[in-house]
Amino acid sequence: MLGPDVERGDRMGDRQPDNMVWIPGGTFRMGSDHHYPEEAPAHRVSVDGFWIDRTPITNRQFKRFVFATGHKTYAEIPPDPKDYPGALPDMLYAGSLVFVHPPSTFDLRDWSQWWTFMKGADWRHPYGPKSNINTSDNHPVVHVSHSDALAYAKWAGKDLPTEAEWEFAARGGLDGAEFAWGDEFTPGGAYMANTWQGDFPLHNLHLDGYDRTSPVEAFPANGYGVHDMIGNVWEWTSDWFSSKHEPDAAKACCIPQNPRGGREDASYDPCQPNIKIPRKVIKGGSHLCAPNYCRRYRPAARHAEAIDTSTSHLGFRCVKRIQAAE
Repeated sequence: MLGPDVERGDRMGDRQPDNMVWIPGGTFRMGSDHHYPEEAPAHRVSVDGFWIDRTPITNRQFKRFVFATGHKTYAEIPPDPKDYPGALPDMLYAGSLVFVHPPSTFDLRDWSQWWTFMKGADWRHPYGPKSNINTSDNHPVVHVSHSDALAYAKWAGKDLPTEAEWEFAARGGLDGAEFAWGDEFTPGGAYMANTWQGDFPLHNLHLDGYDRTSPVEAFPANGYGVHDMIGNVWEWTSDWFSSKHEPDAAKACCIPQNPRGGREDASYDPCQPNIKIPRKVIKGGSHLCAPNYCRRYRPAARHAEAIDTSTSHLGFRCVKRIQAAE
């Protein structure tokens, strides 16, 4: 029997897309019953085969997109005063959220201790206006909102992955494994992803060799040949966030095929009922995920992110589906 890459090539009559990996599709157990409540319940879903970017989109790739289109990211556009009645003019400026090491902390539930909305922070200046990406072409682009990521994907003739597609690809063929490479976080003492070692957010021991983002192929690929699905930067998906997964189908014949997540009107943050900004699912964790704070460096892990938000630890990658290419 022909392998999935050959079968895909025969159907499409074209070559493998540049820097993409074919994911053959199949049925797997999505989510987890053993960690954060939004990951539950674990349930069976099926996805069709698709191409996925081998790495997160890099600064080099995003730079090419901006040069070709003139695209301005959300972080580069000052807020419209009409959207913020009563706000003082000097409070309305272009910027983005940047992680800053705090001198001390008093409550790990208060993220404002280490996140700062910084004027002049954007994809070209990831840590503020005095920073740059001159030596970081092969690092993942950050400070991109959901609309920025989608604009790049459409320009490239691709799309953003669904949560199910993303998680299936991240598992690398290891259905049910804790991590993208197996059940041991550091097999044989080797670090397999860029995460935080030490006491977050005060002390990063850099045992994996990196303080912030890392080059996109600095760590081994998973079983499908895909890099950085875990750690380094969170990644946008196309699905609206829901507080939990749907339970398993009652019958094997009813396993969801290519599920598309929750509803937009159900994705709003219940802790901020007066703010009606929808949220998408982000996946994979980042270099800021630590054992004492955020154990989301797993394929099953998921988080909600407002579509108008950009940060110094959030990027994306794209997919290309058979239907979309025909």
